Amino acid sequence: MIPAPAPLLVTHSGSFHCDDALAYAVLRLALGLGRAGEDHRLVRTRDPAVIAAATIAFDVGGIHDPATGRFDHHQRGAPQRPDGLPFSAAGLVWQQHGEAATRALLAPLGAGGMAAAVAAEIDATVIRKVDAIDNGIGPREGALGLAGLVADFNPAWDSPALGDAATEDAAFLAASALTEGVLRRRVAAIRARLAAEAVVVAAQATAEDPRLLVLDAKLPWQEPVFRHGWPVLYAIYPVPNGNWMVEAMPPERGSFAQRLPLPEPWAGLQGAALEAVCGIPGAVFVHARRFIGSARTRDAALAMASAAMATGHG
Repeated sequence: MIPAPAPLLVTHSGSFHCDDALAYAVLRLALGLGRAGEDHRLVRTRDPAVIAAATIAFDVGGIHDPATGRFDHHQRGAPQRPDGLPFSAAGLVWQQHGEAATRALLAPLGAGGMAAAVAAEIDATVIRKVDAIDNGIGPREGALGLAGLVADFNPAWDSPALGDAATEDAAFLAASALTEGVLRRRVAAIRARLAAEAVVVAAQATAEDPRLLVLDAKLPWQEPVFRHGWPVLYAIYPVPNGNWMVEAMPPERGSFAQRLPLPEPWAGLQGAALEAVCGIPGAVFVHARRFIGSARTRDAALAMASAAMATGHG
């Protein structure tokens, strides 16, 4: 049997941007491809004949037709999102291959079933931003944004490497690897947050007191509380050193305040001094700003939270 030819992926030559670097990373993940030159070919060119021969052409070619592997957005009448935001090449590729790329990243974590939800959040929080910046819409990210970091891989205007195809291609691969790393970590973070929310919802459903959220591990818990509108005042959870934390809930997202700070007489105390003031054996410390404290046991942490609620005024 004659082996099938390696897929040919084509994008434009010269300076690259976040959208083409990210689109290439997404395609490799979705299609299960390794390094360029091993199981597929990557050609950066503007030669119409090479573009026409591509298995997939992205950010070049003047055609958007997913059925034939064409993902360009520069032509007149290029597709837009329902709200009118123009797609970039990354956005077009993501619509077709984003869920598969996400599933490939989640599968080793045993979370492939979360692919649709995670991919949708990536689209809303990452891909849309790439679309907007690439099309010159909305504020720029600044030097530390992903688009700016990718742009830095391009040779400088006075670099001897400018115009050298091999050097520019290597820079593109390095930039694409950066975007892949960002995508990998973002997918993992969203998976963890969604998994944490399921744990938090289950804990709240069985709570003896809806004001106390008791967890078996330290995990992201505040966002589910906000989203569900629960009356949580404190979360209680263990940390690796064996202690149990008592963390106060802020009144709103991004706030450094607390719905109910730990009692003022406890502020900044540790060990025996704290035990003497609060009357709870096993109390370890309370931060001077009263947003968090700790105890040696779960029961002691619960006692601290209950005592704080009994004061009713922090």
